[in-house]
Amino acid sequence: MHIRQLLRRKGTDVATVGADASVRTALALLTEHGVGALVVSADGRTVDGIVSERDVVRALHERGAGLLADPVSSVMTPQVHTCVPAAGVEELARTMTEHRVRHVPVVDGGALVGIVSIGDVVKARLDELEEERAQLVDYIQTG
Repeated sequence: MHIRQLLRRKGTDVATVGADASVRTALALLTEHGVGALVVSADGRTVDGIVSERDVVRALHERGAGLLADPVSSVMTPQVHTCVPAAGVEELARTMTEHRVRHVPVVDGGALVGIVSIGDVVKARLDELEEERAQLVDYIQTG
């Protein structure tokens, strides 16, 4: 399965936040959208960074509650692992595991077209395995 197919199933909506927005605003957006990470983007099309709940929690531990007024740029991860729609789900799973990332923006021709979480990858892989199992059962029963 390719990421393109996964996005067709889950949708292409991506929650974004500007680098100059406050961490408090980012937390509100995370809650509003029910997601674990936001793509940091000045225009909603380019990827300037990513900020996750984990980034905020770690920064809160280090810097305290005053962090909430600081800009997202102070807690975001600027080096973002991205993928293209033609990438395979298994390939992306390996990348996510090797680099210990849970969210990967999908970029096509330099433009943000979706985001994939580790949960999306696991679900897609489980769906593939279930389909293979059903085909094997059908083969055995008709053979």
